[in-house]
Amino acid sequence: MIRAVLFDLDGTLADTAPDLGGALNRVLTAHGRDAIPLHALRPFTSQGVRGLLRAGFGIGQDSPDYTSLADEVLQQYQAHICDETRLFQGMDQLLDELEARGLRWGIVTNKHARFTTPLIDALGLGKRAACIVSGDTTARAKPAPDSLLFAARAIEISADACIYVGDDKRDIVAAQSAAMLPVAAQWGYLGVDDPIETWGASHILQHPLQVLDCLGAAG
Repeated sequence: MIRAVLFDLDGTLADTAPDLGGALNRVLTAHGRDAIPLHALRPFTSQGVRGLLRAGFGIGQDSPDYTSLADEVLQQYQAHICDETRLFQGMDQLLDELEARGLRWGIVTNKHARFTTPLIDALGLGKRAACIVSGDTTARAKPAPDSLLFAARAIEISADACIYVGDDKRDIVAAQSAAMLPVAAQWGYLGVDDPIETWGASHILQHPLQVLDCLGAAG
């Protein structure tokens, strides 16, 4: 039986796209380019700064301008990390219900700790989460299973008794590799590549509270 629920952060637990998109748009305008509407940026935000620069400047990590532009975006993001970020609708109620049932919940994200920690604290979740695992906590980030397995050890619960909820294919791949129940968040950003139905998730959920329906599933 499920004893813990672990969440991806961006696009799953919290809607961080307004602040991530805002950071990119401030850099775009500083470079004389037009800002991009938030709805067009949402699918790219699950890939972090890599996705944002792909959307805004059309460049990848092999571009000579990548590092400097990435630094600019991250500086802007750090300065405005929780201006408009909010938990997704229903997530508050889900976390309350998990706690009421005596289940532990935590966060496993590819976002580095220098962003994760202040954001989680700003959202008022720092003292509630059973664990917070960032992208630089372990040697390999998702889609490798390392960070999910680290989280399971941290909360002292077997990986196969954990659900992992995410909005990107790499979340599902990592959960499968860690022997956790892989659950896809349809309400999230979903990326711009493979459709959610092809990820191999055990469940595709439309709303955070539907996580409660998965609690009886074997990991």
